[in-house]
Amino acid sequence: MDEVKVVAAHSERATLRVGDVFLKVDADQARIDVEVEAMSLAPVPTPEVLWRKPPVLAIAALPGATLGRLGGPSTGASTAWAAAGSAIRKLHDAPLPPRPGRAGRSIVALAAELDDECELLVTNGLLPADLVIRNRRVAEAALRPWTPAFTHGDLQIAHVFVDGDEVTGIIDWSEAGLGDALYDLATFTLGHQEHLDDVLAGYGTDIDLDVIHAWWSLRSLLAVRWLIEHGFDPFAPGCEVDVLRSRV
Repeated sequence: MDEVKVVAAHSERATLRVGDVFLKVDADQARIDVEVEAMSLAPVPTPEVLWRKPPVLAIAALPGATLGRLGGPSTGASTAWAAAGSAIRKLHDAPLPPRPGRAGRSIVALAAELDDECELLVTNGLLPADLVIRNRRVAEAALRPWTPAFTHGDLQIAHVFVDGDEVTGIIDWSEAGLGDALYDLATFTLGHQEHLDDVLAGYGTDIDLDVIHAWWSLRSLLAVRWLIEHGFDPFAPGCEVDVLRSRV
């Protein structure tokens, strides 16, 4: 029998690997609906859906490997990062999906969520007030009008697989939908800013670097408390708190 490996697990969902099959268990079937629909629409390689029996979705493993993870060393040549940038641009240029995604929250709602979260981070003693205040100022640049694009919504480097200089697949589409393209680019390069130029070379168009920097701060500010409450460590080297410290 193949070994069962827990890939990720918290109170909302879990992902297991059994041989060449990934089993995603999610109590919220709406997220699985979004994931299956997005994979069918995305013009980039995605995992094959093998079967679905709520609350479980079974998908096939992808060839290749990821370019790294947040808090860990990055791998792959500059050309591999550029290939990822090219694939992201292809996604962003695709026909728009039918619903908003994680990257598509309204400016008003996002600003309110950010202000509430910053207050909680300070009140609960999770982060120093000056660090939160400075990053809140940096994050302001992300709160601007944007042109809707087909976005992944959770485009961590651990979700993009490459083999050499070829992107073999992108996983975890439950946050996909209409959104701000720069949110995806910032998420992909979070904690690995040394590869931002490589990604943008593949992406092939000028972007506002201040907005990328703003999304790094904003995404990290919103993530810290959730990560702690779900058993993760945003204070680990290279992770969200280090990203916040690097912005000031």
